[in-house]
Amino acid sequence: MKNTLHDLPWPYPRWIAHRGAGKLAPENTLAAFLAGAAHGYRMFECDVKLSEDGVPFLLHDDTLTRTTNAEEALGTGLSAVGGDQPWSTLSLLDAGSWHSRAFAGETLPTFEAIARYCRHNGFHLNIEIKPSPGTEYHTGQVVARHAARLWHGAVVPPLLTSFEVPALEGALQSQPDLPRGLLLEALWDGWLETAQRLGCVAVVCDHTLWDAATVSQAKKAGLRTLSFTVNDATEALRLIDLGIDAIITDSVDLLSPT
Repeated sequence: MKNTLHDLPWPYPRWIAHRGAGKLAPENTLAAFLAGAAHGYRMFECDVKLSEDGVPFLLHDDTLTRTTNAEEALGTGLSAVGGDQPWSTLSLLDAGSWHSRAFAGETLPTFEAIARYCRHNGFHLNIEIKPSPGTEYHTGQVVARHAARLWHGAVVPPLLTSFEVPALEGALQSQPDLPRGLLLEALWDGWLETAQRLGCVAVVCDHTLWDAATVSQAKKAGLRTLSFTVNDATEALRLIDLGIDAIITDSVDLLSPT
């Protein structure tokens, strides 16, 4: 799987559903992906980290408390950090009731399950590498290794992104042919040079950071431009007019990808 995206037309859809469809259904669950697909989305963003025993699974936060019943299920004295628990424990948690009663019993998905769902349906995936603290480089290595295996032979590989530079360094070391993108909440000193050093094909910025100057700067460096998290139609049109390559949104029911 040769990383030639620098030289080819951008192969991904413009519209990307954030954490599946993480407002209509519990974020980072299969239910959220199903909701996004039902609204016509064909590319999804999700967060992937490692369990204590090395299983990649979907979870945004460092801890389990916001989006699962971990406090009740684990009891006192056990760590609520997702990466501190083995998959045998994580797989039993309720990751749906926090959202609404309709999703009670929804489980945390493995990365492999989501990858197989996407590949079976011809969907694209933006994998945000979301390491537990202190595991950044290792998580990047492992997630990239699994991604390469799960998309082996695919025409279009997944896009690996992260705010954590060491995670992208691990991904680069492990699977240099997979495309990478640097996530940015601010344009810190050296962001462009860092993206280039990491061999990134894209930068993924907070939508407020994009204007004509920053888009031009990124494109002159040969980088594609993605924007998060855009939930307003007026802002989406502004970004499209700037030439942004992709828009990540929660508002899958309001912003049509067609």
